[in-house]
This record gives sequence, C-alpha cells and structure tokens, in this order.
Amino acid sequence: MRRSLAAVFAAIAMVTLSAAPAQAAPTKLTASDFRLQESAYNPVIAQLDSVLGVKSVSAVLDSANRAATACDPGASNQVAAFCWNSGDNDTTDWYPQGISTTADAYDAGTYEGRTALFASWYYNGSGTNKGVRVSFVDYSSPSAPEYRHVLLVEPYTNSAGQPDFKPVPIHAGGIFTYGYYLYVADTSGGFRAFDLRHIWPAKTGDSTKIGRQPDGSYQAFDYAYVLPQAQTFADSTTNSVTQLRFSAASLDRTSTPDSVIVPEYNADGTGTRVVRFPIDYTDRKFAESSDGYTHATEAYQVNIPSMQGATAINGKFYVSASAGSSTKGSLWTFTSSSGPTKHATVFPIGNEDLSYRGPNTQLWTLSEYPGNRSVVAINPGAY
Repeated sequence: MRRSLAAVFAAIAMVTLSAAPAQAAPTKLTASDFRLQESAYNPVIAQLDSVLGVKSVSAVLDSANRAATACDPGASNQVAAFCWNSGDNDTTDWYPQGISTTADAYDAGTYEGRTALFASWYYNGSGTNKGVRVSFVDYSSPSAPEYRHVLLVEPYTNSAGQPDFKPVPIHAGGIFTYGYYLYVADTSGGFRAFDLRHIWPAKTGDSTKIGRQPDGSYQAFDYAYVLPQAQTFADSTTNSVTQLRFSAASLDRTSTPDSVIVPEYNADGTGTRVVRFPIDYTDRKFAESSDGYTHATEAYQVNIPSMQGATAINGKFYVSASAGSSTKGSLWTFTSSSGPTKHATVFPIGNEDLSYRGPNTQLWTLSEYPGNRSVVAINPGAY
C-alpha cells in the first residue's frame, strides 16, 4: 500500500527514536563512604508492654475496619491493583508514601501465616503533627482487601517519670519489613526500626490526644493501635562525601546477602544517587563491619530526576520517577554497566515507593495525590 510522504517521515522518526543510544552507564562511587550506625534498643518498650499488653500483626489484620475498592489505575503491564476507601482517597491530612509486603518480612511471603501489604502515610494536616501512620492491609483476598491504620510512636520517659510515647514526625518516604522489624526511611537521619512484636492497643474517642493521659490511659489521635520505634540506624558519610538523602527504601531478597536499596530524590536529578546496604537475616538488622558501622556495598550516581522509589531484582535496578500532579510516572532501569533507560508513563500519576513481591513476580507502587490514589503492581519482567 502506498503511504503519504508525511507517513514515511513519521516512520523514519519513530525508527530514529527507538534507535537512540542509551545513556551512559551510572557512575560508580566508593560505596564504603556511606554508612549506618545502630542505636541501643529502646528500654521503655518493655515497660509499656507490661502496662498496655501486646497485640499481634494477625490481631490487627483481623480488626480491619476499612474496605479497599476495586479499581484500574491504568499502569502498563499491570497485574494487580486496589484503591483506598473514599475517605482515605480524598483526605488532604495524610499522604501515602512507602510500601512493603509480607514477602519482604519472610521469603515464604507471609507473616504469622498472613499475607499483607503495608503502606506509610505522613501527616499534612493542621495543628499538632501526628507523624506517620501505616496501613496494615489484609491481602488474603486480593479482590477485596481490608485494612486498618496503625500510628507509629516513639516511646520515652516523660517528666513525671512515666513511660510514654509521642508521634514520629518524619516523611516516611519508603518502608520495608524484615522479619519482625518495619524499617522506615528518615530523609536526613537514615532509618528508624519499629518492632512488630510490640503492637499496643490505645484508647480511642479523641483525635487530639497522644500518649499518657492524666487518668493513666494511653491515646493515639483516635487510632486503636500503635507501633513503637525500637531503634535507629543513623547515617553518615566519610571522605567529605555529601550526606545521602534517604528518600525511599526497599528490600532486595534476590541479592546475596539480602540488601536494602536507597534512592535519593532531586527534582532535576542532578547528582542523584542509588546506594545498597547489606542486611543480616540472623538478627534482622543492618550488617555491621568490624568498625561498628554498616558500610554500603554498592553506590552509583545516576542523575535520574524525581526518584520516588527504587529496588533491585537479580542485579537490575528499577526506579520509580514521578512527573507532577498531571502526568503519569515513569519506570527507569539500569545495571552497574548499562543504562539508565527510561520507560515513560508506566505508572499512575503521583507514583511513589517500590517493593518487589518476589513469590508473585509483582513490583508494587502507590500514588499520593488526593482523589487519585491507588496501590498497583506491574510485571517487572516486561522491562
């Protein structure tokens, strides 16, 4: 069939675009310059265990009080999805950021025999900063997930000498579970670790109160459960290297040993880095070197703009990059010797953190903008 001259030129243009040379390989950095240092375990946790009693992850999932809805976010190579209920979809008080699953916690894919997802939200409302809440999503029935929000708290001893807790006012841009720990990225601080073996019930009925009250009760802004911060893993650098921004985080169970991937957000991508830290399955903590620090094992300058999440699967890195409130997000891929390569408009608008659910070959993300929020998985093998 004869084609018009315009059609011929269009075809030539498409061939030229598809044959465009890949970007240069990422710049390898001295990984050991990036490090983490473990704190002591918070002793107030044991005191509050005796005061409040302990609830299990399964108990929280069984108490789910919100129903997710079926939806189609329109991601490329989409394999699973759901949306929050209308109140959580529309609220401007809380913004979802990080995502993880029970496949991070244990390689069997479950925790206490349960299949679940976890999503972090940071507070953006007025008045007292309520910090971070985490959605515990019962995913035993993917067609009808149910969930409950749990407030993250930091235990401390108050001025009256009583065990108490307070909110955790961080961005929580990325999370991952590992064994009984829920790790939360702290943008300028490294990681905070929350112990899933010590979930406490709180008195409900007042959305303005937090911690120990004059009557001896403990409240949590009307949330029925709180999850305590047990430890921190503070970041630092050596050799005058600029401090890493812990913008997101994910677990890589395909590496040996297991490891954690940290990407760095910058809107224009200038100087942005992706760093890998080793983590130890025997104690569920970052693996220390003889000097008492955890040193990164890989680090690259990638210059990818607006990185919101990153993970790695069998040595290949996957990056979630956003494009504002009106344009779908992109997936970038690279290896130590090739890329980065941009796969445009793969994700819904407002895409954030990444988590790889290995047993099901699902790469999960979630979107943040009010009125347009979803949780979605794609097939990473398509890229």
